[in-house]
Amino acid sequence: MLDIQKFREGKFKEDRIGYALRGENPTMISRMKSGFVFMMDIQFLPGWCVFTAYPQVYELNNLPFEKRNEYLADMQILGEAIAAVTRPVRMNYSILGNTDSYLHAHVHPRYEWEAPERLRKPAYLYPEEFWSSPEYLLSESHIELAEQIKTKLEELKKQYSR
Repeated sequence: MLDIQKFREGKFKEDRIGYALRGENPTMISRMKSGFVFMMDIQFLPGWCVFTAYPQVYELNNLPFEKRNEYLADMQILGEAIAAVTRPVRMNYSILGNTDSYLHAHVHPRYEWEAPERLRKPAYLYPEEFWSSPEYLLSESHIELAEQIKTKLEELKKQYSR
């Protein structure tokens, strides 16, 4: 489960998927049929996860049709798990690919306690201080949340036979 000390060391960021394959990625929550689930490094929206495809591909369209559907189904199951634990107003799913050169989806809850002007816009438009403040970095305070998401995700994987 989450290893906050190794997260702070940051070595895994060089090769998040390689570290996951070796069981050494400190942010990994679960292995899905089509990839890996990680807690997002920044948690200003608690429960924000990143779902990477495995094997690695550049973008969604590089997957064969059946694998593409498998990836999208797994992404939805992750969203269902996060929603069951966090009880958000809604779930956001985004596959952008503008920064990292491999397929990954951001799956994150949106909350009624967010300012209305923020809730109506993508989370990526939150001010810089949310992205850089140590207050929002993944920490010990997120371990229980990660465990709850993992437990629900494992339940849903069995339910949907994934």
